[in-house]
Amino acid sequence: MRRAEFDVKDENSVNEVLETCEYGTLSLISEGKPYVVALNFVFFENSIFFHGAKEGRKIEAIKSNPNASFLVVKPYSFIPSFFSDTMSASPATQFFASVLVEGTISFIEDGNIKAKVLNALMKKFQSEDSFEEIAYEKAMYTKILDKTAILELKPESISCKIKVGQNLNEEKKNRLIEKLKFRDSKIDEETIKQMKIHN
Repeated sequence: MRRAEFDVKDENSVNEVLETCEYGTLSLISEGKPYVVALNFVFFENSIFFHGAKEGRKIEAIKSNPNASFLVVKPYSFIPSFFSDTMSASPATQFFASVLVEGTISFIEDGNIKAKVLNALMKKFQSEDSFEEIAYEKAMYTKILDKTAILELKPESISCKIKVGQNLNEEKKNRLIEKLKFRDSKIDEETIKQMKIHN
Protein backbone atom coordinates (compact mmCIF):
# COMPACT_ATOMS: atom_id res chain seq x y z
CA MET A 1 0.00 0.00 0.00
CA ARG A 2 1.49 3.35 -1.06
CA ARG A 3 0.15 5.34 1.91
CA ALA A 4 1.14 3.25 4.93
CA GLU A 5 -0.60 5.60 7.38
CA PHE A 6 -3.97 4.43 6.04
CA ASP A 7 -3.14 0.72 6.38
CA VAL A 8 -5.04 -0.69 9.39
CA LYS A 9 -4.22 -4.02 11.06
CA ASP A 10 -6.73 -3.76 13.90
CA GLU A 11 -9.10 -6.75 13.78
CA ASN A 12 -11.94 -4.81 15.42
CA SER A 13 -11.83 -2.18 12.67
CA VAL A 14 -11.91 -4.88 9.98
CA ASN A 15 -14.84 -6.65 11.67
CA GLU A 16 -16.75 -3.39 12.10
CA VAL A 17 -16.63 -2.71 8.34
CA LEU A 18 -17.60 -6.29 7.43
CA GLU A 19 -20.41 -6.44 9.98
CA THR A 20 -22.02 -3.06 9.22
CA CYS A 21 -21.71 -2.74 5.44
CA GLU A 22 -24.62 -4.18 3.49
CA TYR A 23 -22.95 -5.09 0.22
CA GLY A 24 -19.64 -5.31 -1.60
CA THR A 25 -18.24 -6.14 -5.02
CA LEU A 26 -17.11 -9.66 -5.88
CA SER A 27 -14.34 -9.85 -8.49
CA LEU A 28 -14.08 -13.00 -10.60
CA ILE A 29 -12.66 -14.14 -13.92
CA SER A 30 -15.33 -15.01 -16.49
CA GLU A 31 -14.23 -16.47 -19.82
CA GLY A 32 -10.77 -15.01 -19.37
CA LYS A 33 -11.99 -11.49 -18.58
CA PRO A 34 -12.52 -9.60 -15.31
CA TYR A 35 -16.11 -9.80 -14.04
CA VAL A 36 -17.43 -7.84 -11.06
CA VAL A 37 -20.82 -8.23 -9.38
CA ALA A 38 -22.34 -6.35 -6.43
CA LEU A 39 -23.70 -8.64 -3.70
CA ASN A 40 -25.08 -8.42 -0.21
CA PHE A 41 -23.23 -10.70 2.18
CA VAL A 42 -22.70 -11.81 5.75
CA PHE A 43 -19.39 -12.19 7.57
CA PHE A 44 -19.97 -15.36 9.58
CA GLU A 45 -17.56 -17.73 11.32
CA ASN A 46 -14.58 -15.93 9.75
CA SER A 47 -15.78 -16.33 6.16
CA ILE A 48 -17.75 -14.21 3.70
CA PHE A 49 -20.99 -15.84 2.55
CA PHE A 50 -23.26 -15.00 -0.40
CA HIS A 51 -26.50 -16.51 -1.63
CA GLY A 52 -28.27 -16.58 -4.97
CA ALA A 53 -29.47 -18.70 -7.87
CA LYS A 54 -27.68 -21.92 -8.74
CA GLU A 55 -27.25 -20.83 -12.36
CA GLY A 56 -25.86 -17.80 -14.14
CA ARG A 57 -22.63 -16.13 -15.15
CA LYS A 58 -21.39 -15.76 -11.56
CA ILE A 59 -21.83 -19.49 -10.86
CA GLU A 60 -20.17 -20.52 -14.12
CA ALA A 61 -17.25 -18.18 -13.45
CA ILE A 62 -16.72 -19.62 -9.95
CA LYS A 63 -16.87 -23.20 -11.24
CA SER A 64 -14.26 -22.32 -13.86
CA ASN A 65 -12.00 -20.39 -11.47
CA PRO A 66 -12.81 -20.25 -7.73
CA ASN A 67 -10.18 -17.60 -6.95
CA ALA A 68 -11.86 -14.34 -6.00
CA SER A 69 -11.56 -11.03 -4.23
CA PHE A 70 -14.31 -9.13 -2.43
CA LEU A 71 -14.19 -5.39 -1.69
CA VAL A 72 -16.35 -3.71 0.93
CA VAL A 73 -16.33 0.10 1.24
CA LYS A 74 -17.82 2.18 4.06
CA PRO A 75 -18.04 5.90 3.20
CA TYR A 76 -17.30 8.58 5.74
CA SER A 77 -17.48 12.34 5.18
CA PHE A 78 -16.72 14.03 1.89
CA ILE A 79 -14.26 16.81 2.68
CA PRO A 80 -14.89 19.77 0.35
CA SER A 81 -11.98 21.88 -0.84
CA PHE A 82 -13.34 25.02 0.85
CA PHE A 83 -12.80 23.37 4.26
CA SER A 84 -9.13 24.21 3.56
CA ASP A 85 -9.95 27.92 3.04
CA THR A 86 -8.88 27.92 -0.58
CA MET A 87 -10.49 28.36 -4.01
CA SER A 88 -8.37 25.48 -5.34
CA ALA A 89 -10.22 22.21 -5.90
CA SER A 90 -7.12 20.17 -4.97
CA PRO A 91 -7.78 19.60 -1.23
CA ALA A 92 -11.19 17.97 -1.83
CA THR A 93 -11.16 14.34 -0.70
CA GLN A 94 -13.34 11.47 0.46
CA PHE A 95 -12.84 9.78 3.83
CA PHE A 96 -13.67 6.06 3.90
CA ALA A 97 -12.88 2.59 5.19
CA SER A 98 -12.38 -0.40 2.91
CA VAL A 99 -11.71 -4.08 3.42
CA LEU A 100 -10.36 -6.33 0.69
CA VAL A 101 -10.78 -10.09 1.15
CA GLU A 102 -8.91 -12.46 -1.17
CA GLY A 103 -9.40 -16.21 -1.23
CA THR A 104 -11.16 -19.16 -2.78
CA ILE A 105 -14.90 -19.70 -3.16
CA SER A 106 -16.59 -23.04 -2.44
CA PHE A 107 -20.21 -24.16 -2.69
CA ILE A 108 -22.04 -25.15 0.49
CA GLU A 109 -24.24 -28.19 -0.15
CA ASP A 110 -25.25 -29.22 3.38
CA GLY A 111 -28.80 -28.03 4.06
CA ASN A 112 -28.20 -27.45 7.76
CA ILE A 113 -25.14 -25.28 7.13
CA LYS A 114 -27.09 -23.36 4.47
CA ALA A 115 -29.78 -22.69 7.07
CA LYS A 116 -27.19 -21.40 9.60
CA VAL A 117 -25.72 -19.03 7.02
CA LEU A 118 -29.12 -17.70 5.92
CA ASN A 119 -30.17 -17.18 9.55
CA ALA A 120 -27.00 -15.11 10.05
CA LEU A 121 -27.78 -13.14 6.89
CA MET A 122 -31.35 -12.51 8.03
CA LYS A 123 -30.22 -11.36 11.48
CA LYS A 124 -27.83 -8.92 9.84
CA PHE A 125 -30.49 -7.34 7.63
CA GLN A 126 -33.58 -7.94 9.75
CA SER A 127 -32.32 -7.63 13.29
CA GLU A 128 -35.84 -7.59 14.75
CA ASP A 129 -35.88 -11.42 14.49
CA SER A 130 -39.48 -11.20 13.20
CA PHE A 131 -39.19 -14.34 11.08
CA GLU A 132 -39.51 -18.08 11.52
CA GLU A 133 -36.00 -19.42 12.07
CA ILE A 134 -34.67 -21.14 8.97
CA ALA A 135 -34.07 -24.89 9.36
CA TYR A 136 -33.64 -27.56 6.71
CA GLU A 137 -36.15 -29.92 8.33
CA LYS A 138 -38.91 -27.29 8.26
CA ALA A 139 -41.15 -27.90 5.26
CA MET A 140 -41.51 -24.19 4.53
CA TYR A 141 -37.73 -23.96 3.93
CA THR A 142 -36.55 -27.33 2.56
CA LYS A 143 -37.26 -26.65 -1.13
CA ILE A 144 -35.97 -23.10 -0.94
CA LEU A 145 -32.72 -24.25 0.64
CA ASP A 146 -32.29 -26.94 -2.02
CA LYS A 147 -32.77 -24.34 -4.77
CA THR A 148 -30.50 -21.70 -3.24
CA ALA A 149 -26.76 -21.52 -3.85
CA ILE A 150 -24.71 -20.63 -0.76
CA LEU A 151 -21.15 -19.58 -1.55
CA GLU A 152 -18.32 -19.31 0.95
CA LEU A 153 -15.31 -17.09 0.35
CA LYS A 154 -12.69 -18.35 2.78
CA PRO A 155 -10.14 -15.58 3.31
CA GLU A 156 -6.51 -16.23 2.46
CA SER A 157 -5.70 -12.56 3.04
CA ILE A 158 -7.60 -9.59 4.45
CA SER A 159 -6.38 -6.00 4.13
CA CYS A 160 -7.99 -2.85 5.50
CA LYS A 161 -7.55 0.79 4.51
CA ILE A 162 -9.08 3.59 6.58
CA LYS A 163 -8.63 7.19 5.47
CA VAL A 164 -9.82 9.67 8.09
CA GLY A 165 -7.14 12.36 8.11
CA GLN A 166 -4.25 10.42 9.67
CA ASN A 167 -1.86 12.38 7.40
CA LEU A 168 -2.95 15.75 8.85
CA ASN A 169 -1.03 17.56 11.56
CA GLU A 170 -2.80 18.23 14.87
CA GLU A 171 -3.76 21.81 13.98
CA LYS A 172 -5.34 20.88 10.63
CA LYS A 173 -7.06 17.88 12.16
CA ASN A 174 -8.64 19.97 14.91
CA ARG A 175 -9.74 22.62 12.42
CA LEU A 176 -11.33 19.95 10.25
CA ILE A 177 -13.15 18.42 13.23
CA GLU A 178 -14.61 21.83 14.06
CA LYS A 179 -15.88 22.25 10.48
CA LEU A 180 -17.41 18.76 10.55
CA LYS A 181 -19.10 19.59 13.87
CA PHE A 182 -20.51 22.78 12.35
CA ARG A 183 -21.84 20.94 9.28
CA ASP A 184 -23.27 18.39 11.73
CA SER A 185 -24.55 15.59 9.50
CA LYS A 186 -24.90 12.04 10.83
CA ILE A 187 -21.98 10.85 8.72
CA ASP A 188 -19.87 13.74 10.06
CA GLU A 189 -20.48 12.50 13.63
CA GLU A 190 -19.27 9.03 12.65
CA THR A 191 -16.26 10.51 10.82
CA ILE A 192 -15.20 12.51 13.88
CA LYS A 193 -15.45 9.35 15.98
CA GLN A 194 -13.24 7.47 13.50
CA MET A 195 -10.75 10.36 13.35
CA LYS A 196 -10.33 10.12 17.12
CA ILE A 197 -9.97 6.32 17.04
CA HIS A 198 -7.33 6.45 14.29
CA ASN A 199 -5.51 9.52 15.59
